[in-house]
Amino acid sequence: MFARNGARVLITGRDSDVARSAAEELGAVADKPDEVSFVQADVSSREDCRRLAAIAEERLGGIDVLCANAGIFPDARLTDMTEEMLDQVLGTNLKGTVFSVQACLPALGRSGRGRVILTSSITGPITGYPGWTGYGASKAGQLGFMRTAAIELAASNITVNAVLPGNIVTEGLAELGEDYASSMAASIPLRRLGSVDDIGYAALFLATEEAGYITGQTIVVDGGQVLPETLEAVLEVKGG
Repeated sequence: MFARNGARVLITGRDSDVARSAAEELGAVADKPDEVSFVQADVSSREDCRRLAAIAEERLGGIDVLCANAGIFPDARLTDMTEEMLDQVLGTNLKGTVFSVQACLPALGRSGRGRVILTSSITGPITGYPGWTGYGASKAGQLGFMRTAAIELAASNITVNAVLPGNIVTEGLAELGEDYASSMAASIPLRRLGSVDDIGYAALFLATEEAGYITGQTIVVDGGQVLPETLEAVLEVKGG
């Protein structure tokens, strides 16, 4: 969405082949394909985040917007969760958010209108799902970080906000199977799963000048999923 709207974009990931492919895909829809690039990095590493920020400044001429979007969701019930699993999900989802923001702070401050946009989730802050205790904790933790970071960074004219997606059609959701996708769609008042663009539009809004007086806030993008008390409530509305 940012590439389509004229932004110079740098993306990152641990798998260089996947990142390169994503950059090529983004370049195909960008105004200027050569202004979309990638760098291999692991956001759970503070040093990688510092390197990423330095490369972003060099390639882009500064940093106006940081989208902290990296996330993993290993499936493990609480009784089976290992220390390694917990370290992995907190390392990427929570520490990765903190390290990314820290690394980009100098450039965001120099921008004069810095924007930090976190990708959290409805899972953790609002809802729960068996097997995702670690994931839910990491996503709720992002919002605790966001609220205080928004206060600390306001003096530098940097806003910090979060988008909370519901069930969005992504590679990760596809891995959960068709039965999961069908059952989730049936419990959503709008009767469909969300698209990546639905999330992109929300993030893009938070990066605009028009959103400059919004900070420390969340936007839930879930088709109304968190609203019904029960599935019967959704079926009743449909029947009515």
